[in-house]
Amino acid sequence: MEQPLYDIAIIGLGPAGSTLARLLPDNLKIIAFDKKNDGEDSFKKPCAGMLSHHGQECFAKYGLTLPDDVLVTQLFSAKVIDLKHDSVRNYRRLYINMDRHRFDLWLKSMIPEYVDIHDSVLCRSLVKTDDCYEITVLENHQEIKYRAKYVIGADGAGSMVRKFLFPEHRIKTYMSIQQWFPARAGDPSYSLVFDGDLTDSYAWGLNKNEYYVFGGAYPMKHAREKFEEMKRRLKAYGYEFDNPVKTEACLVLSPSSLKQLCYGRDNCFLIGEAAGFISPSSLEGISYAIESAYKLGELFNRQKQVSVKDYRKAVFSLRLKLAVKMIKRHFIMGAFLRRVIMLSGLGAISMITAKPEKTGKNGKAE
Repeated sequence: MEQPLYDIAIIGLGPAGSTLARLLPDNLKIIAFDKKNDGEDSFKKPCAGMLSHHGQECFAKYGLTLPDDVLVTQLFSAKVIDLKHDSVRNYRRLYINMDRHRFDLWLKSMIPEYVDIHDSVLCRSLVKTDDCYEITVLENHQEIKYRAKYVIGADGAGSMVRKFLFPEHRIKTYMSIQQWFPARAGDPSYSLVFDGDLTDSYAWGLNKNEYYVFGGAYPMKHAREKFEEMKRRLKAYGYEFDNPVKTEACLVLSPSSLKQLCYGRDNCFLIGEAAGFISPSSLEGISYAIESAYKLGELFNRQKQVSVKDYRKAVFSLRLKLAVKMIKRHFIMGAFLRRVIMLSGLGAISMITAKPEKTGKNGKAE
């Protein structure tokens, strides 16, 4: 039996897809597919779950407030470790440490009821026909076909939409590997680790409730070996990476030029990291996901027909922001410049860990 024709099909309900689904008008017939569900066996995106000041500004801009069950802690500094030059500095940074899976489910919970949501679904193929797109998904152990006039790819770095409809398009890609350990494994501060011999990106470590999470982004070739070597080198700094509780991995993008961005074609649009909207200097993608979804959502609320040209124009500010981040990346990831900045102590803070001496009534130390 032929499936009904939807106006819009959204592939992926992470921050980008959930935001767009929440904003689309109710006069459209919308279907959305997601790998996640709210059960314990759900797919969970491997992510450090750190909301940077860019993400916080984005939330403030759109009036979003995180619920208590999403929050883990708030951090006020970051420890930067340069393994190649044996250098350590602390810098003032404001981060919200959150449970990434609960964060995704919270955004998803705000999608209105008129959106037809299908959970625990994998996109198997996507084909453009004369008047619509035909989407084949694996749902309840069966292959089912759906049809839609517009398709939105919001399915992250390894976007199946980009793979099926834009197979020639390439965006610089890393393998992100993350492991969870008992909390005693690492430093309680949020750590950023650099070693140009192992990756031209960076690694991270932080406490997440009763666990310590360590992960990093590595070039695709020999990624696991480089991850293990970085763990070995960090043992000299007091980290203990034995017997991980679990290991996670996923692709992460780091566009090196604006030409690598993929906006879409015809009636297909890519938003969030699927389009390449992610900071190449910090790998922060939540603010870009929400911003790109808002831009596209505004277009569908204003006009009956939306073109890729309209969308490309709407995200001009995001392209400009990414261009700045690409320049900034050379300062952060470049070994020489980072070495100079860390040696200078510019912007660094001194951490006080010793307990203050007790004083008596006369003001003298006891």
